[in-house]
Amino acid sequence: MARELSSIVKMSRREGYALHPKAHKALVKRTALPGQKTNTRQFHSRGSQYQIQLREKQKVKRLYGLLEKQFSNLMKEAIKSEGQSGENLLIFLERRLDNTVYRAGFAPSRRAARQLVSHGHFLLNGRRVDIPSIRVKAGDKIVLRAHSQSNSYFKNIDELSPTPTDIPAWIKVNRKKFEIDVNTNPIRDNAELDINEQLIVEYYSR
Repeated sequence: MARELSSIVKMSRREGYALHPKAHKALVKRTALPGQKTNTRQFHSRGSQYQIQLREKQKVKRLYGLLEKQFSNLMKEAIKSEGQSGENLLIFLERRLDNTVYRAGFAPSRRAARQLVSHGHFLLNGRRVDIPSIRVKAGDKIVLRAHSQSNSYFKNIDELSPTPTDIPAWIKVNRKKFEIDVNTNPIRDNAELDINEQLIVEYYSR
């Protein structure tokens, strides 16, 4: 399975945005772009409209851990779907199984959640799944496999992945039983608010 192997901290510095919880401190300590000794971010932020659109697309693509082809195909689907293309894109991203596991607090990052799903630790509606991109929907139930509950990670989950304070309302989480109920489909406001999805739509509309 193809995946992004670049350093998440370097990618965060390139985008000027914390793509992973551990990148917050790095962005405070090192404000310059990767490969630069001085802070040239302000100069780069005044780039062309194309550059601004590209950076927003790269930010969101890397935030959710998709490759270029995956992201492009998702954008095409979002454009064809009813409603606003940008909002459709973010809702599709939020509905990914790996993102749902992350939002529920069973992983400290989306990368970690992707790995947990890929290793087949979860059941979706009673069936073992190992595809992070599976899209959940209202009424779905995600449960940790009984065999996986003896895994050292899940035994120490409160230490390795503390319960988040902002679990979205579209899912209900039973942390003791390692269960996630999808109450309804997410809406635009459930995604990060500091994303300008219109820039991504404009990028693909060129």
